[in-house]
Amino acid sequence: MRRYALAVAIAAMPVVSFAASLGVPLDQAVIVTLPEAARDVVIGNPSIADVSISDQRHLVLTGKSGGVTNLVVDDAAGRVIFDRQIVVGTSSGDRVQLIQGSQILSYACAPVCEQVAASEGPAVGAAPQGTSAATPAPVSAPTPGPVP
Repeated sequence: MRRYALAVAIAAMPVVSFAASLGVPLDQAVIVTLPEAARDVVIGNPSIADVSISDQRHLVLTGKSGGVTNLVVDDAAGRVIFDRQIVVGTSSGDRVQLIQGSQILSYACAPVCEQVAASEGPAVGAAPQGTSAATPAPVSAPTPGPVP
């Protein structure tokens, strides 16, 4: 009888989403459907992803910058109904970066490629600032200490 009561109690608990990470494309939105109405919605790092409440059971996640954060949602009773790691990154296959010396050109390709950004970076193969290609940057090795 106790096992039956325990099984009924577990079955009555809200379904919590503890699954693998949720990927969100950079500068795009993903709709999340919750198993029940949300009361509290918390995003771990709002500089990586933003969350908006569409209604009590739907959230809109927007990728703001590349990185990893988390999203936790509680119901009216304070129980966690959604807890996921959120991974924001470039979407696969539809973005291309062309590197020409120190210039980096970014293209979005869906279905035709269009330039979306350009930036300056260090030239590929260039020595770090303050060093030259002929003089490698100094590297310090750890000093061995006493062995316990």
